[in-house]
Amino acid sequence: MKTTYKSSKRILSLLLTAGLATFVSCKESYLSPEALSFYNPDETFNEAGGLRSALVACERNMRLEWYGDAPPMVTEAIFSDIAVEGTTDKSGPAQNMNLLITPDAQLNNGDYNKIGWYWSEGFKGVKYANVVISRINQPTNYKDEAEKNAILGAAYFHRACRYYRLTQQFGDVPLILDEVIGPKLDFQSTKREVILQKMKEDLEFAEQWVPAVTDKGTVNKGSVSHLLTKINLALGKFDDAIKSATNVIDGGTHKLMTTRFGLDANNAARNVIWDLHRPANKSLPSNTEGLMMVIDRVSIDGNIDGGIQLMRNTVPFWHNNINTPAGNRGTIDTYGIEIDEITKYGRGIGRVRPTYYSQEGVWDDPKDLRHAPGNWTRMEDLVYNNPTIKGTDPYYGKNLQFRNAAGAILTIDTIRCWFDWPNYKLFIEDPLKVQPTGGNTDWYVFRLAETYLLRAEAYTWKGDLANAAKDINAVRARAGAAAILPAKVNIGTVLDERARELYFEEPRKTELTRIAYIFAMTGKPAPNGKTYNLSDFSDNNYFFDRIIEKSDFYNKGVKTRHGDEYLMSPYHVLWPVPQAAISGNTGGIINQNKGYNGFQNNVPPLTEIPK
Repeated sequence: MKTTYKSSKRILSLLLTAGLATFVSCKESYLSPEALSFYNPDETFNEAGGLRSALVACERNMRLEWYGDAPPMVTEAIFSDIAVEGTTDKSGPAQNMNLLITPDAQLNNGDYNKIGWYWSEGFKGVKYANVVISRINQPTNYKDEAEKNAILGAAYFHRACRYYRLTQQFGDVPLILDEVIGPKLDFQSTKREVILQKMKEDLEFAEQWVPAVTDKGTVNKGSVSHLLTKINLALGKFDDAIKSATNVIDGGTHKLMTTRFGLDANNAARNVIWDLHRPANKSLPSNTEGLMMVIDRVSIDGNIDGGIQLMRNTVPFWHNNINTPAGNRGTIDTYGIEIDEITKYGRGIGRVRPTYYSQEGVWDDPKDLRHAPGNWTRMEDLVYNNPTIKGTDPYYGKNLQFRNAAGAILTIDTIRCWFDWPNYKLFIEDPLKVQPTGGNTDWYVFRLAETYLLRAEAYTWKGDLANAAKDINAVRARAGAAAILPAKVNIGTVLDERARELYFEEPRKTELTRIAYIFAMTGKPAPNGKTYNLSDFSDNNYFFDRIIEKSDFYNKGVKTRHGDEYLMSPYHVLWPVPQAAISGNTGGIINQNKGYNGFQNNVPPLTEIPK
């Protein structure tokens, strides 16, 4: 695989460095500092390579969503039906949404949530893309018009990707289509549909010009068409969504990985589901499923400190607070002991706590490889490994038990310390730590399995359940699961398959909100029998109703051991716009979403793009 990060990072460093001094002699004449370089965009972007380097900033901004401790994707997961925030030993994490999710609360901190990160980094991504878009005519060394349009198309992709997310997270937001050179304090909110329509037009241009095959980690035609499918769905343009998804599925470049490949291909104890998610396999040329990747390696410049830390964030706190039936501490996170569980499973702290729905309720076939032993890990697969109880406790070396003979639960925290998880996806080798938390790895942003499920969704909205079932079954067949019948297909069925296939890959909150909007736009009956409309979207929506139906936490009276209750309201379908963004915009009005303080100050959003 060819990567462009090293050279691009050097160029970016040049862009950001000015006034560096060097002294080459003791003579007084050399004591004056001499700048090695100055960042001058009028010169830097005179070459196509300068614009390509600016796109690297977009790529780096994209990958931050999954990496580090308490990454933003945690927030997407816990505002959904698949998981809740599992940190139970302190107040502050987003559990009581009614209390903690306000415009002036802490909205960008790992101990709370990352709503504010999505706002600020979303617009940073827009900014980086707009630099390229605004200066696309500046270089004089394009090989041809195709090269110019490919760069422009990639920038359109990155801008559209940020606006797709922002409009599903926050609704109406400011639309910024040009590079902002100086201070600007008069932003206005623009209707979500207007923004999405503009992004659709941009992506249709990009689809014509972005190459089908590019370096891993950069924009290709398949990723453009995949994103266009999501935006077509968000606009209720189901025929267009089918067309753009079909462009990927039948395009000849991308195919589902259905046979063994890569690192463990000759290991008969593994299977293609395992292969698909091995770090070493994700960006292989032979892996035709990945559409858009983010690249993170120990060996490249610009890797993320600490890596992806998936095991820390998504694996239970199994190494503490679990006793043997004899009453002794049974598990420990020490490296190199006789029964070394820490290397096998990683040092989790249970921040992402899956619901019963995603652990058990969604699984409909015992032969499904995604939920099978070896890929899926159950707490009872672990053993009591505390060396201090060897020889004194008969349970040393035996599998964990949830209750003792008297029926007493053997952990003080069933939320954080006891749940099952998809080890095939969340286990990331971590050679730099003796207590592994999840090391450096590439990650799928988009892959073809999701494209099939997006097309299945579009067919479902149109009532073509036979074709919808075919697309769902393409994904299920790879996992060894039985085919689903067309009569069983509805939007809930599609969401179930997404939960099985895309756990902690898809931005689940974003996709649930998008689907809630479609129900409100179309008035089509939801699987729960209800109909919805846009006039009271923040008071009555499918997003909230599905979460309450599927989650065994929210609004069920469940409390953490610290005493915080899991609560959510319908208005959480949209997140609060951070108050600092509204207050600092002194020359205009950025609207607040209904349910949050400041909504009373809203003005009608823009319904047209200013000329």
